[in-house]
Amino acid sequence: MNPLNLESIPSALFDPNLPTSPSHPPQSHKSLFKRLRTPLICALIALLLSACGSKPIRPSASSRPDTSLARIEVGEAGREIVMYALGLLDVGYVFGGKNPEAGLDCSGMVSFIYQNALGVKLVGSAADMARKGKPVERDALQAGDLVFFNTLNRPFSHVGIYIGDDKFVHAPTSKGRIRIESIKNKYFAKRYEAARSYFSG
Repeated sequence: MNPLNLESIPSALFDPNLPTSPSHPPQSHKSLFKRLRTPLICALIALLLSACGSKPIRPSASSRPDTSLARIEVGEAGREIVMYALGLLDVGYVFGGKNPEAGLDCSGMVSFIYQNALGVKLVGSAADMARKGKPVERDALQAGDLVFFNTLNRPFSHVGIYIGDDKFVHAPTSKGRIRIESIKNKYFAKRYEAARSYFSG
């Protein structure tokens, strides 16, 4: 199956200035965009997950780096974790936050996702989660595994959820929003420490 290419989706779908149909009464651009946004996000996630069965293809040296989510692979448990993680994108960061309504910090985000996606209770700080998980080599990472970084000059001070293709979801303090990052990003590549799995087997 060909990987989903988000760039091939007509940009008009994301344009909040779409004209309304002449057969309908005029409505504000903002309300139209709000109506389209949720179904569109759901459709993109469904297409993403349906494209994950094949092994990702590495781009040639001459091609542009792929910054889309199209090559992410997920297993059964990992699929649920990825869906919850993507659903939390842009939620605000709050130190000690444990739920999306109030905001989440990095360990609070991981706890919330694992509890709601798998019914697995992970508690404590990022360092606590690192101590309890099963070590995983970087080249054996699977979607849903936890990745740990030293961002505060102390071991395992930051945690994110690996979603595949060298990408992870985390709740950073900078810019204050849950977002997707690359492990190969210069900042995180220098601070990467280890990975842990909570999956059986």
